[in-house]
Amino acid sequence: MAEIVNLRRARKDKAKREAEAEADANRRRFGRTRVEKDADRDAADRAVRLIDGKRLGPEKKD
Repeated sequence: MAEIVNLRRARKDKAKREAEAEADANRRRFGRTRVEKDADRDAADRAVRLIDGKRLGPEKKD
């Protein structure tokens, strides 16, 4: 005989697995610490200063 499956429970279990997968994706996407964010921001600022410091022509005023 086949195993009896409670469809309501199966539907809830499926929804829970999907929610956990979405939460894991969000943790990977948004779960960075302040130190990591600050380090990335500082690296980007350093790169901009480095590039601006090597310009040969006069700076354009906007």
